[in-house]
Amino acid sequence: MEPTYTIVIADDHPLFRNALFQSVHMAFSGANLLEADSLESLLNLLEKSEEPDLILLDLKMPGANGMSGLIHLRADHPEIPIVVISASEEPSIVSQVKTHGAFGFIPKSSDMRALIGALSQVLEGEPYFPVELLSQSSESHDLAERIAALTPQQYKVLGMLSDGLLNKQIAYDLNVSEATIKAHMTAIFRKLGVKNRTQAVILLNDANE
Repeated sequence: MEPTYTIVIADDHPLFRNALFQSVHMAFSGANLLEADSLESLLNLLEKSEEPDLILLDLKMPGANGMSGLIHLRADHPEIPIVVISASEEPSIVSQVKTHGAFGFIPKSSDMRALIGALSQVLEGEPYFPVELLSQSSESHDLAERIAALTPQQYKVLGMLSDGLLNKQIAYDLNVSEATIKAHMTAIFRKLGVKNRTQAVILLNDANE
C-alpha cells in the first residue's frame, strides 16, 4: 500500500498551480493536496492543518519577495521539507535556496517526468537539486552564505531598507524601537561585510537577480 502524503502547493498563478496540482495528483493519486496563493494564506493553512509532508513553494508571490518567504518558513516550520519550484533558474538563486535550507529546487521548465522523479526522490527523504544549476562561481556562493547568515528579522529589515524605508518607518512597521532597528543594522552590515545601507541594498539586489 502506497503511503498517503499531504502536499501543499504555494503559488499565486492559478494556471500553474492547477497544472501542478493535476500533475501531482496523477503521480500520487492518494495524496492530500492543499493550495495557497500567498505567504499569508500559506502560514494560515499551516496553523490550521496537520503538518504536511512537503511544501512546494514559489519564490515570488504576495507577501514573499526573493528568499523572504523561504526564510520565514524555515524559521517558523524548520521540520517541514520545502522544495522551491521557480522560473528563476540562475545558479546563484539555486545556491541561495539550498543555503537557506530548502530540501530541493525544481525549475518550472521541467517536464512531467522530471517533476515526478524529483518529487519521488524528495518524498523518499533525498534532497533534489539539478547538478547543472549548482555549478557556479565561488563569489556567488559566498554571497549566498552571507545572506543566509541573517536572521529572519534581519532579512526582513534589509528588505524594508531595499524598499527605501527609513529607520523610523521600519521600527513603526515592525512595532519595535528605533534603537532595535539600529542594532539590527549594525549586525546586518557586519554579516554582509558592508559599511552602509546602500552597499547592503546592492548586495541584496545582486543576490536576488
